[in-house]
Amino acid sequence: MLKELPVTVKRSIELMGLALAGTLFVIGQNLIMPLLMAFFISLMLLPALRFFRRLKVPEVLAIFLPILMLFIFLGLVVLFFSAQIGSLVADLPQIKENVSRHLGALSRWISDRFNYSAAEQLRFLDEQSNKLLNSAGAVLSVMAGSVGNILLFFGLIPIYIYLILLYKNLLMRFVFMWFDQAQHHKVKEGMRASESIIKSYLIGLLIQISYITVLLGGILFLFGIKHALLIGVIFAFLNLIPYLGALIGNILGVLITLASSQEISPIFIVLGAIAVVQFLDNNILMPRIVGSKVKINALAAIVGVILAGTMGGISAMFLALPIIAVLKIIFDRSEQFRQWGVLLGDERPQHSPMKFPAFRKKKKVAEEPTTVK
Repeated sequence: MLKELPVTVKRSIELMGLALAGTLFVIGQNLIMPLLMAFFISLMLLPALRFFRRLKVPEVLAIFLPILMLFIFLGLVVLFFSAQIGSLVADLPQIKENVSRHLGALSRWISDRFNYSAAEQLRFLDEQSNKLLNSAGAVLSVMAGSVGNILLFFGLIPIYIYLILLYKNLLMRFVFMWFDQAQHHKVKEGMRASESIIKSYLIGLLIQISYITVLLGGILFLFGIKHALLIGVIFAFLNLIPYLGALIGNILGVLITLASSQEISPIFIVLGAIAVVQFLDNNILMPRIVGSKVKINALAAIVGVILAGTMGGISAMFLALPIIAVLKIIFDRSEQFRQWGVLLGDERPQHSPMKFPAFRKKKKVAEEPTTVK
């Protein structure tokens, strides 16, 4: 029936479906985001569950043990991060002095360059401070509500993980029952591909956090940068947000260094170390760890991260790439939606579809033209 509709009607239905899915996601994000997070973590814990089951461990205990190990690991990460924050707080008097020194130098530079006196600068800062204080009440009330949502979010995740692992066979049967038996081989292939890419991606991210913290923190420590490990940890976690996270990590690294030092030269050391670590991460280490089973183009990744952040907050930004990867796997195996898989992918045609009709088809081109006419 759908094949008989005009192409404009088909595309309109697809876009309406996307709009409806996005609306439902925004409305139900407090329910959907913990479920998505739990689903991806459950896939990562599947090998441990299967290992315990092979050892004849009872199912309930075999599910509980990987979840316990995960939260012990997260607890150690939080303790490590808290210790680094404590070190930063201990240096607060020196940080205040350094910040005052840098602000004074900046004020003199603005006064010399733009003929904008210190009194005018103070007046401008007072006006902006008053505006900020006027909106502080609203910000604090929003933060209070957010704290409740965050506690609910992290309280639901372990429950969802346990139930997803417990009912995994029921959930898979539910998915198979949506499709005709002739399509079950594609569904099975899609499930295995999704599980493989998500596991490799999430486990790769854990390894990435570890080696970025060690590499960046170690390099900065050797150069005598204060709070080197804290900068390494912050950058490692922010780097999980594709493209945008690295930029924010650079800014925070510079701000921490600027506040902890009276000199400007450590800033260039921090930026240089981050650039070196990023180069190693992007070109050597991460491709070997995660692999290249599903490639997402940079445009789709950036738009996906920003859209996910707008719709679901920071947690959605962390999950944007695995979600896009799963969508691409589904689209590539669907004749009706294959063009969306092409849009998300990184497989650029060698030649223009305007000149070569073979590149206009949904099916993959077997042999690409070798010359351009």
